[in-house]
Amino acid sequence: MPAAFFGHGSPMNALERNRYTEAWSAFGEAVPRPRAILAVSAHWYVTGTRVTVNDQPPTIHDFGGFPRELFAFEYPAPGSPALAQRVHDLLAPVSVQLDDRWGLDHGTWSVLTHVFPHADVPVVQISVDRAQPPAYHYELAKRLGPMRDEGVLVIASGNVVHNLEILRSGWKGAAPGWAARFSAEVLARIQRRDHASLIDYLSLGPEAQLAIPTPEHFLPLLYAIALQRDDDAIVPIVDGAAYEALDMLSFAVA
Repeated sequence: MPAAFFGHGSPMNALERNRYTEAWSAFGEAVPRPRAILAVSAHWYVTGTRVTVNDQPPTIHDFGGFPRELFAFEYPAPGSPALAQRVHDLLAPVSVQLDDRWGLDHGTWSVLTHVFPHADVPVVQISVDRAQPPAYHYELAKRLGPMRDEGVLVIASGNVVHNLEILRSGWKGAAPGWAARFSAEVLARIQRRDHASLIDYLSLGPEAQLAIPTPEHFLPLLYAIALQRDDDAIVPIVDGAAYEALDMLSFAVA
């Protein structure tokens, strides 16, 4: 199976048809049907490593200020306690909590509703440990590599550029096009396997600090690139800035 990173953007993408969601749908049509999905979402950013163990994970509406129909949206994919246990075992001796309280947040379901619209593939979600540095996440993700040979599609969901303060304020303090330039630079480094600079992402210059004011939306990208093997290519799914400070780059590792 491939692995993939999705720039998920606004949860409204769950209800909309646009060039991003069309590209996600095309990916779902082209990818081999997985036995299950392991999702890494920016929106389960907690202390510690947890994995959902629900038979039927709830659809979590972890946002505010959106239309009523978005809060009514459900993505009723089944869970997989067996896959959760496999994650637990692969990551040993890291302490992994089997969690039956969380479910699928919008970083996962707003994408999967287009990739697998029938919600008929089991989904397990793993948390992003806020207490750990980027290198930890990269090395942790490498341990998930065997899943690709077991029919599991690993998807990571975040955004390469995600600065809501700039979006809200309309701040114009940076040169026009800075977000697109930063996203293109990140993609170029992914394509030439320069993983070290992406782990140390703040070394990429002042635009990195604008693009990644907090780490939770960038860290999932490290889970995708950590699964890249020697014979894998990086296959762009879609790119482009939805807004000046929100970039939608998505790619597959295959």
